[in-house]
Amino acid sequence: MRLVVTRPQADGERTAAALRARGHEVLLAPLMQVEPVAADIFGNWGGIIITSANAANAIAGNPACETLRKLPLFAVGRRSADAARQAGFTDVTSAGGDVRDLVRLIAERRADAAAPLLYLAGEDRAADLVGELVMHGVAAETAVVYRAATAPFPPELTAALQAGEVDAVLHFSKRSAENYLAGAAQAGVAAQAMSVRHICLSAQIAAPLADAGAGRIAIAPRPDEAALIASLEQPQA
Repeated sequence: MRLVVTRPQADGERTAAALRARGHEVLLAPLMQVEPVAADIFGNWGGIIITSANAANAIAGNPACETLRKLPLFAVGRRSADAARQAGFTDVTSAGGDVRDLVRLIAERRADAAAPLLYLAGEDRAADLVGELVMHGVAAETAVVYRAATAPFPPELTAALQAGEVDAVLHFSKRSAENYLAGAAQAGVAAQAMSVRHICLSAQIAAPLADAGAGRIAIAPRPDEAALIASLEQPQA
């Protein structure tokens, strides 16, 4: 198939490689770019929490990074856990699922922690992780260490949609789905952009596409890349 991946560059390249290995043609068209945010993250922390690989990379230049690397780190899934290890964290535990799995894991392991946990977060967050932890008796604080800035709609994507050369677009975040809709409208290809298949990581991500009238939407059974790619390759209803 002829596919479009709209993830930020680094993540998009990894996804594109996986898709090309399966024989698909891929147009990498990042509609967001991740930027680190300066943050004061010194403190007496009992551990670190991340829900994205971007978090571990974002603090690489932070003066507190060396101290934080010595703390236990809880990651939402394998990809974020791998990124943490690559960034120098050694005591890394993955929940292997979504935010609910992460909350459950931390509540089981850290309910009696003497110091609060530090959640290294993005500017846009879909869930109230800290609030969920507090309900389980676990103290935690949020520090915003990265943001996703909107990237321009690439001319290559406009041309591919105009020529009918796109079979499906893969959406990994609600923000990128919204950027796709806004960019397509600005480029004058809204109708073409809506007519292709849309493969979404979750129902929340699919919502703006459905609200805009997209009729060919598939949602991954689990919020991870492997499940999304598997959904792509399922027969259409």
